[in-house]
Amino acid sequence: MDIKKDILLRVYVLYFIMCLLGIAIVYKTFQIQVIEGDKWRQQAANLTTDYKNIDAIRGNIYAADGSLLATSIPMYDVHFDANLEYLTDDIFYSNIDSLCFRLSNLFQDKSEKQYRRDLITARREGSRYYLIKRNVNYNQLNELKSFPICRLGRYRGGFIYAQKNKRKKPFQLLASRTIGYDREGVRPVGLEGAYRQYLRGVGGKRLMQKISGGVWKPINDVDEIEAQDGSDIITTIDINIQDVAENALAAQLILNDADHGCVVLMEVETGEIKAIANLKRSESGGYYEGYNYAVGESTEPGSTFKLPVLIAALEDGYVDLDDSVDTEDGTTQYYDRVMRDSHIGGYGKISLKEAFEKSSNVGVSKIITAAYAKNPQKFVDRLYKMNLNEPLGLDIAGEGKPFIKKPRDKDWSGTTLPWMSIGYEVKQTPLQILTFYNAVANGGRMVKPIFIKKIVKRGKVHTSFKTVVINESICSRSTIEKAKIMLESVIETGTARNLRNDTYKIAGKTGTVQIANEKYGYKYKGKYSYQASFVGYFPADKPKYSCIVVVNAPSNDVYYGNLVAGPIFKELADKVYASTIEIHSDMVDAPIISWALTETGSATIPYVKYGYQEDLKQVLDFLNIPADYQSPNSRWVVTLSGDSQIKVQLRKLDEEIKKGVVPNVLGMSAKDAVYLLENAGMKVSIYGGGMIVKQSVAPGSRINKGLAIELHLS
Repeated sequence: MDIKKDILLRVYVLYFIMCLLGIAIVYKTFQIQVIEGDKWRQQAANLTTDYKNIDAIRGNIYAADGSLLATSIPMYDVHFDANLEYLTDDIFYSNIDSLCFRLSNLFQDKSEKQYRRDLITARREGSRYYLIKRNVNYNQLNELKSFPICRLGRYRGGFIYAQKNKRKKPFQLLASRTIGYDREGVRPVGLEGAYRQYLRGVGGKRLMQKISGGVWKPINDVDEIEAQDGSDIITTIDINIQDVAENALAAQLILNDADHGCVVLMEVETGEIKAIANLKRSESGGYYEGYNYAVGESTEPGSTFKLPVLIAALEDGYVDLDDSVDTEDGTTQYYDRVMRDSHIGGYGKISLKEAFEKSSNVGVSKIITAAYAKNPQKFVDRLYKMNLNEPLGLDIAGEGKPFIKKPRDKDWSGTTLPWMSIGYEVKQTPLQILTFYNAVANGGRMVKPIFIKKIVKRGKVHTSFKTVVINESICSRSTIEKAKIMLESVIETGTARNLRNDTYKIAGKTGTVQIANEKYGYKYKGKYSYQASFVGYFPADKPKYSCIVVVNAPSNDVYYGNLVAGPIFKELADKVYASTIEIHSDMVDAPIISWALTETGSATIPYVKYGYQEDLKQVLDFLNIPADYQSPNSRWVVTLSGDSQIKVQLRKLDEEIKKGVVPNVLGMSAKDAVYLLENAGMKVSIYGGGMIVKQSVAPGSRINKGLAIELHLS
């Protein structure tokens, strides 16, 4: 019996122990999953490893001459693994003072004591990815690698460098909106957005570990899958012309206190965009590139639309250049609306050509109404045949939609046709209008504007972009020739006489239009707001470039296209013409000049600057100017212009330099003088342009290394 009780007692004890164990297991499970669940889930998450995407280095964007417009600069975030096993207290504390001193000197953001306190705190807390500094450049990183502890390397010193790429525009605001941007979560803009599939490259993969704080830390020094860098794109932009365009536009916007404006220069034959500038007034009163108006702003073009309108009438055979129209007293009425000319009193009876060159609203509207009033659909069809209703299909996003009203539209009325004829109740972007005028300059061949010449991958051309023809012929050759006559007459005797010059011919059209507000119409608070424009091409006899300028809302009581937009066109055209020798047909075809006495006996021999004899001889020989070289072996010479030749005489500049005295550089060019003086160890400053007329240090003075000298040019 005692044995039985003993057995039962043991069973009960074992059973009780098993129950306690079960209860303990249940409690522990409950504790882990519920009470301490967040803690353990966080710890599990902290130990997670994963492959993270690594962006490729984005391709560069270049101007046509190779100038860098946009590039990716490597920047680095520097972190510190303060809990690294190899980094003992002896190593850490024996080098911390020196490290913090150098970090403070390098970054200039915190004192040596602050760096020391922060790094020691990070070590005590066991931080595995403590941030030292963001956006460290390449040169700073190389210097950092030589610092105490850092020089031990990542696995011994604990310093981790995470690379990221930052997009930079070396020319800053120049063509900024056209270059654009491509950012995550934001609609892509400009060339960066249009060619993102080429520029972005192919991303790589990197194995990373998630540590405390949700921070991902790279496990290895190199990526597990290397990224493939993006391709480079070569644009059509000429950086020098672009600079002129932006400065000319900005100056005129400031002068007229305008809201915004744009200018585009296109190569006639190819459609290549050489310059495109868009500026908008900021709240502070300055101007910046905030929107691509040339591409995206579709507005009523005004009088620049008179060209396609009259081309339609000429092509359909309704009129000719010499046909007359009565402009009456400068007004005419269509139903309940009065059409007015800007010239009070009208022009009386004038020809179609004169109506265009004087930009007579009454004259043009009467011509078009007489031709198409009974069949306005024929007029619209002709405009459609010239592609004025179709977008250009640009690669750059955001092109504004053109609009040509049709007779079957609900808002077509008896006044629509005459008002369409002067550029109202239709819409075009500046680039669409320019493309049409460019087609006229190109003999009727309409080409698509292009911004990219080629895409380059690792130095090899991946894709080349050729000229795309939109319409092989917008009208007959005879109509094109008549259109050119009208456009040239605008400059010679019409509304843009202020743009005429004796060097080369310009052809074009002015435009002045009232701006419609969606809420208030054309008039707000008793005032009208205007858009001034000028579009044309040059040289008129052999068109090389076409250009459009649009200035929106000038507010200094001057709003006509010839006065507001015209000066921008002329400044740009003058500088492009001056720098483009191949379009100077009169110079290229001119016979070799013979320098001799005129019939009156006056000398035609030009004045020649002093300088380097070898260069001087090359220029004189090329221009066929006779010269007497009295010291053919000397390097530096002075010149005397005689009646029939240039006398070239010795100038002992090299001997003066050898003696250690300042030479006499008066009469020389800046280039030669700077070469001579800087090689002698002097620091040269130049003021003015032309020939040197004054030097701050007198000739014969002793040369000391680093001696500063100012050269003043005439």
